[in-house]
Amino acid sequence: MHKIVLIDDDINIITSLEMVLRSAGFSTNSYTDGLVAIEKIKQNQPDIIILDIKMPRIDGLEVCNRIRKFSDIPIIFLTSKDSEIDELIGLRLGADDYIRKPFSHNLLIERIKSILRRFHKESVSIKSKDVVNLSHLTMNNETMLCSWKEDNIDLTATEFLILKFLISRPGVIRSRDDLINEAFRESLKKEDRVIDSHIKRIRKKFLSVDRNFDMIKTIYGIGYKIQ
Repeated sequence: MHKIVLIDDDINIITSLEMVLRSAGFSTNSYTDGLVAIEKIKQNQPDIIILDIKMPRIDGLEVCNRIRKFSDIPIIFLTSKDSEIDELIGLRLGADDYIRKPFSHNLLIERIKSILRRFHKESVSIKSKDVVNLSHLTMNNETMLCSWKEDNIDLTATEFLILKFLISRPGVIRSRDDLINEAFRESLKKEDRVIDSHIKRIRKKFLSVDRNFDMIKTIYGIGYKIQ
């Protein structure tokens, strides 16, 4: 049974989501305080996190930021209709998806199932020897581990899928739509800025270990390629 952590200061939303998720076959742990949630997640990591942005004491963006320092657990943000800036910041911090309030419970269930199908090993038929090497880059498709010049690069699952798609055909330009379809293949339509945010994060992580990293090329007005 997949474990889901809910983090929201609204007890009514928590109670409602717990009922819906449990009836769909998930187990849940819920927290109304982000700091408490972070410590619990360190002790017992779930399969996915559903995280509200607007919370007191410590907001969802900071919760995401701190979780990303020790885990690549998929995170879905719950956002209000007028929080586009927060959505962008959340994606830059490493969130895997977002859904705007008010939302359909069925839509949330489908987003969760989509992420679980993409990110969990039991749902992916990849051989253990499926390791890709290109220049100084190594990617293990089974363990989702990535390294550059033998330094580990901690990518989220979404970032890993984007980079994997780019290196599958070096030199070939991948449009933003191609990357969206690959990284979010079973989610709703995403906008270009989602891919741009993930590419920025990927570059930043590689530059942190090699300031001369320049493997990902931007083809302005079209997309990206590996070279």
